[in-house]
Amino acid sequence: MSKQLPSTQRDVEALIRPSKCPEGNRFNVRNLAQFIATAGLLATGYRYLWLPWAHPINYRIGASNGEATSRENRLEDFQQCAIKNLLDTGLPFLENASPITTSDFQERRDRLAQALVAEDVDAFVVEPGYTFKYYGNVSQPEWEVWEPEERPFLMVVRPVLDQTTGQVKANTTFLCPSFEAERARLLGMPFTEDIQIVPWEEHWDPYDTLHQSDVFLGVSRVPRLMVDEEMRDFIQRGLGSGGFDVVGLRGRVEEVRQIKTAREIEILRAVNTGTVEAVRQMRKCLYPGLTENEIATVLDNALRAAGMEPFFDIVLFDENASNPHGGTDGEKVLEAETFVLIDVGLVCLGSSLRVFLGYLSYFLPPFLEKPAEDATLSPKLKEKLKVWDIVFEAQTQSIHQMRENSTAASVDIAARQVITEAGYGGTFTHRVGHGIGIKAHESPYLNKGNHGTLLKTGMTFTSEPGIYLVDKFGVRHEDILLVQGNEEPQLLTGTRAQGPWDP
Repeated sequence: MSKQLPSTQRDVEALIRPSKCPEGNRFNVRNLAQFIATAGLLATGYRYLWLPWAHPINYRIGASNGEATSRENRLEDFQQCAIKNLLDTGLPFLENASPITTSDFQERRDRLAQALVAEDVDAFVVEPGYTFKYYGNVSQPEWEVWEPEERPFLMVVRPVLDQTTGQVKANTTFLCPSFEAERARLLGMPFTEDIQIVPWEEHWDPYDTLHQSDVFLGVSRVPRLMVDEEMRDFIQRGLGSGGFDVVGLRGRVEEVRQIKTAREIEILRAVNTGTVEAVRQMRKCLYPGLTENEIATVLDNALRAAGMEPFFDIVLFDENASNPHGGTDGEKVLEAETFVLIDVGLVCLGSSLRVFLGYLSYFLPPFLEKPAEDATLSPKLKEKLKVWDIVFEAQTQSIHQMRENSTAASVDIAARQVITEAGYGGTFTHRVGHGIGIKAHESPYLNKGNHGTLLKTGMTFTSEPGIYLVDKFGVRHEDILLVQGNEEPQLLTGTRAQGPWDP
């Protein structure tokens, strides 16, 4: 039935609020200004409880003279309700967010260059992907939309000493197929001067071409190159056979992306807080009989109406939620005591930070009245509420541990101890969290074995402990947090849930 809803870009265009993206040149259209402006449409407080839910079972959306509307009309009204609640708001979370600029990209590369010196590395080499996007604003699909290219196109960042200032700066060169050189220049990458290209012909060895170029003139040893986990094996092997010493990502270089700048933090705060509000606003419109797929479709279309594009949206009910990432057909029906999981991520193609959130919420539908403290509950609802509280306390303890110089393992262990002591130890089946930024999942990873990684101020993480009772239900709480010294971490998702009726 969800197919009755407008789900294509064309169908939703009529619902989309006019873009508030700043005008600018080619690069600015691609950069974070677009993302911030559109994401800001999500970053809102609420003013409306548009549908009266005092007697939701009997309430018929759009009914006239006692006649119930069709299922299709109810679905359409559900969608309009979600969109109205989301768009008919102010934009308070955008107040401190601002676009990533060319100078920000240069500053990132300069910090990378300084980290390379600290790690005794001669250059950092990346191919189009998340890391290339972070330093050069080009993702893999933006370079080759159909598939990863077999011809290496590499960004090579070298540290050089600025003789004027005495500071280490980044010098960036691109190894590029000769016939693609002009297209590389047309990408509008964030540089103030023309990009430097080392071209290679199809019958040449590209890695030997790089080694023989003037990029590494003055390096008195075998040039040491650092690569990250996105570098494909055949390129790493090619660099090695081409005369380079290739090492993996580590230390100060890895921390350049892990430790967020003030501008990145405000963007993360705006987008994550706004997404939480989008889910909360949509929840108000739920009614019995909706399927998981229908809720996912409506939430996706509401986000699109605000100028955003979901790249995943997981909606699961009860026993389906006992599998943390789903896998069922999406046809389970919403009932009064159903526990609802919503896990959603957004993408803005062309933005300088592509993925920003991993927000997940577990809640009960609004048409189930919150019982009085002395009310008699059904055994199933009683267990759900008990588990909800245990997981929430586990998240609380993990958050308390998220401080400067705590180990990544200690954050996981703090949550795991609460769940284990409550008798559910074997049901917490994944790590408690991970870093988040340009990728939905990025290092450092908060698992109980990661004793070697220390948290540092400016790192951002998810905290998402869970309990999964197979064939019954699952509960996970997730929020995004910023490490800030020895103080409590700062919440980047607005406000935490207050309970299953107030997620």
